[in-house]
Amino acid sequence: MFSHITLGINDFAAVEPFYDAIMETLGILPFLRHETGKAYGTATGPKLFIGPAFDGEPAGAGNGNHAAFLAPSRAIVDAFHAAALAHGGSDEGAPGLRSHYHPNYYGAYVRDPEGNKLQAVCHSARK
Repeated sequence: MFSHITLGINDFAAVEPFYDAIMETLGILPFLRHETGKAYGTATGPKLFIGPAFDGEPAGAGNGNHAAFLAPSRAIVDAFHAAALAHGGSDEGAPGLRSHYHPNYYGAYVRDPEGNKLQAVCHSARK
C-alpha cells in the first residue's frame, strides 16, 4: 500500500543509533546514508527515510501520527520495544495483545528521541 514513510528529525547523530537498533530487530537494513539522513528498506520496495525536513524548517513530531512496522513474530515486537528503550526511546505502550483491533493483534508503541511515535505489530496467532 505504501512506497515509503519519511520522518523528520533534527539531530541525525543522536537518532541514528536508535533507528539502526530498532530497524535491525525487524530485519530492515539501511541502503542509503548521507551526512544528515538515512534510508532503511530497499530502493525499489517499502522504505523508511529519516532526515531533516525538506523545507529547512525544524522537524516536529505530529500529534496523532505514528508509523507502524510489521513484525514477523511477537518476540520481534518485544525486541523492537526493548531496543527502542535501550537506545534513547520512550515507552508509549508496552508489548501486548490489543484484541480490540483483532484477536491476534500484538503490538508495542515507542517514541524516538525526538518524539516521533512508532509501533511494531505482529498479526499472527503464533507467539
